[in-house]
Amino acid sequence: MSAAPITLAVHGGAGDIAGGPHSAQRAVLADALRAGHRVLAAGGSAIDAVVAAVRALEDSPHFNAGHGSVFTAAGTHELDAAVMDGASGRAGSVAAVSRVRNPVAAAALVMRNSEWVMLCGAGAEQFAADHGARMVDPSYFFTRSRHQQLERARKRRSVELDHDGAARAPLRGEEDGTSYGTCGAVALDTAGNLAAATSTGGLTNKPLGRVGDSPIIGAGTYAENATVAVSATGIGEVFMRTVAAHDIAALVRYAGRSAQEAAEEVILRKIPRAGGRGGAIVLDRRGNLAMVYNTGGMYRGAIRADGKPEVAI
Repeated sequence: MSAAPITLAVHGGAGDIAGGPHSAQRAVLADALRAGHRVLAAGGSAIDAVVAAVRALEDSPHFNAGHGSVFTAAGTHELDAAVMDGASGRAGSVAAVSRVRNPVAAAALVMRNSEWVMLCGAGAEQFAADHGARMVDPSYFFTRSRHQQLERARKRRSVELDHDGAARAPLRGEEDGTSYGTCGAVALDTAGNLAAATSTGGLTNKPLGRVGDSPIIGAGTYAENATVAVSATGIGEVFMRTVAAHDIAALVRYAGRSAQEAAEEVILRKIPRAGGRGGAIVLDRRGNLAMVYNTGGMYRGAIRADGKPEVAI
């Protein structure tokens, strides 16, 4: 039996993205693709590949996850992340953490080292620290542009999908304004196994304790070898109410839809009918990839066996 066609895709969020070359974001997306590809090319697992890719995005200030996370209404940071292994069906997630440098790594620790699926707040942070995750002072997540974005949202009295707020009010002196977004990855390894991961700082000016779809298995993150791996981005409440990621997989399993058809049905029709906006990347075991969004744009990219990253907005 021949090896599966290794594939990795990433997204950096969907929204009405401000105009410009977005060279910094493109470079980070390409670096994330290369990080995940190195794992796959060496025969590593899909789950390790998506963690490596998303970790690279979390370490950049140019996306709404990890170091680049948005502020809550209280001027703090509460980060969420999830991973799911399509081979075993195991999953792990963390929510509302503020001291874990890489929430996606903490989510993987929960999956691998506990009987639980989701841990939140101080408990998630303690578990991550006990299992070797890199911890940081909350000040690590402060960035000037994000704080200015919070101030603009406060003046508007709005809670915003970060690309949208950035598109309306770019910062002076910045090449692409403050276009950032929730991060995610899906991968197919040489063994034919799928995996998905998603990480986010949430919505700008969100209330304390608000958790979106990213760490909710079946809403913003889902993977099963029999169907697809999915990582979503957008208005989390709608993705939760529609169980969007699982719904895409269900259309593949029960209706015989392709990854592209299933993604279009949910993202282009079901989510808008429910009042939502966003997108998703979807990958099946044959390497078929769909990257669908109902907004002005979505930071996204893919890399296959040849190791050449392709990035688009």
